[in-house]
Amino acid sequence: MISTSIIFRNGKNMETTFKTHWENLYTGKTEQEYSWFQPYPHTSIEFIEYFKLPKNARIIDIGGGDSHLVDALLQMGYTDLTVLDISAAAIEKAKQRLGDQALQVKWIVSDVNEFEPAAGQYDFWHDRAAFHFLTTEALVQHYVDIAQRAIRPGGYFVLGTFSPIGPKKCSGLDIRQYSRAAMHAVFAPFFRRIRCKEEAHVTPFQTTQHFLFCSFRRRRERLPLPII
Repeated sequence: MISTSIIFRNGKNMETTFKTHWENLYTGKTEQEYSWFQPYPHTSIEFIEYFKLPKNARIIDIGGGDSHLVDALLQMGYTDLTVLDISAAAIEKAKQRLGDQALQVKWIVSDVNEFEPAAGQYDFWHDRAAFHFLTTEALVQHYVDIAQRAIRPGGYFVLGTFSPIGPKKCSGLDIRQYSRAAMHAVFAPFFRRIRCKEEAHVTPFQTTQHFLFCSFRRRRERLPLPII
């Protein structure tokens, strides 16, 4: 099993783990202090509406933390929602915000690369927060393996990352930027790309972060490997 809970050096030159980094961040700040905060996730909802998902679609938000996507989905009438995040503190904030509605959501505290979903468990997989923090080929490929197993054949996948003109770091951590071609190359063996959209996200600090969102559909069969 591959974990993103690697050791890295933070700004104070102290060793900490990836999970501890996020627990500390979510414990010490309000949501308006996060650069990625959105009061309403317009682009993500646009993709969901585009696919006309039924209200009982099995939806998972990877790295959802205390994102407001789950709030919007509940308001839209979706009934089978799961939120996964590495930070228990982030999930606890979301639960407190939702109140009794939190009981309608399945909450999973886990590193995405340690997540072990059943085959075909989800109809729709959304990630605006986790994937671009995976900066090694091993971690990227392990994520692809988990996603292709978790999403049923014919199911959908929406991924948001920083674009080639976006930030190179987030919350003090290195990230990987993705172009349309680069994202397609990573997921093409298992997913057919449908459409992409660029988003200029205005942070609570009135700065702009450039994202790229792409949507995919899970192939019925993996594409054959090229002959070298």
